[in-house]
Amino acid sequence: MAGPPNKRQKRDDKQEGQMPQKKFYRQRAHANPFSDHDLTYPETPEAMNWGDHYPSYVATVPAAVPKDDPVATEDGNDYGVPRMTKQVEVADIGCGFGGLLFALAPKMPETLILGLEIRTSVTEFVQEKAKALRVQHSPESVPGGYQNVSCIRANTMKFLPNFFAKAQLSKIFLCFPDPHFKARKHKARIVSTTLNSEYAFVVRPGGRVYTITDVEDLHRWMVEHFEAHPSFERVEGEELEGDEVLKVMTTETEEGKKVERNGGTKYVAVFTRLEDPPWP
Repeated sequence: MAGPPNKRQKRDDKQEGQMPQKKFYRQRAHANPFSDHDLTYPETPEAMNWGDHYPSYVATVPAAVPKDDPVATEDGNDYGVPRMTKQVEVADIGCGFGGLLFALAPKMPETLILGLEIRTSVTEFVQEKAKALRVQHSPESVPGGYQNVSCIRANTMKFLPNFFAKAQLSKIFLCFPDPHFKARKHKARIVSTTLNSEYAFVVRPGGRVYTITDVEDLHRWMVEHFEAHPSFERVEGEELEGDEVLKVMTTETEEGKKVERNGGTKYVAVFTRLEDPPWP
C-alpha cells in the first residue's frame, strides 16, 4: 500500500503556472561552503548557458561568425551555448527564497537579475516561482513579466569568476549572510579580504555592493573588510538618497521581514567599486 506523498511528489504535482509552496521546499538554513556539494559550474563565463534561465533574451538574429573560428556558429558561441541579447548585471548572493529578486524584477525590467543559492531545495523553489510568475504575468501587466529573473545553485565562495566576466556586474547584494559567530568559523563568512577581491573583479567601476544584517558584529566585520580593500569605498549620507534598490533591499527579503516582526535592528552598508589606478 502506497504511503502519503512526500515533499518531492507534492512539488511535482503542481500545475503549470501554479506558485510553489515554501513548506515543500524547506531546508536547513546553514550549509558548509567548504564541502563538496556536487555542483556543476561552467569552465568560463562564456560557457554558461544562460538561455535556459532567460529564454526571452536568447538572440534570434544570427551573429556574424569569424572566418578564422572553426567552432563558433551563427546561433551559439565557441562553447555551443546560445548567444544572449543581454548579460546578467545584478547578483543576489545567498538569495534564499528570492524575496529581493522578485521585488527588484519589475523595478529593473531591462536588467537581468540572478539569485545564487547553495541549498538545492531553496534554489528549486526560486526557479519554480520564476516560471509561475512568467505564466501569470505578461510584460504588459508587469514590467518585464519576470522574464529577467532567475536563480542558480552555486557556491560563490568557490566559483564566482566561473559565472561572471570582469566588470560584468553593476550590483551585488549580500543580504543577511550566515554570521558564523565562532572565531574559527570566520573564514566561512561571505565577506573577506580574498572574496572582496573577487567581488572587485566582477563588479564594474561605479557599481555597488549592498550589505544588510541584523548582527552588529558581522556588520562591523563587513564594513571593516570592504573599507580596507583598495577597490571599494563606502557610500553614505546624501549619496544614497534616491537609491531605490536600497529601499527594496531593506524591506523585501524574508529575513528582513522576520527582523521587523521581531523588533530587531537592520545594519546596512553600501560600497562603490572604484576605478582601477592607471598602470605605471
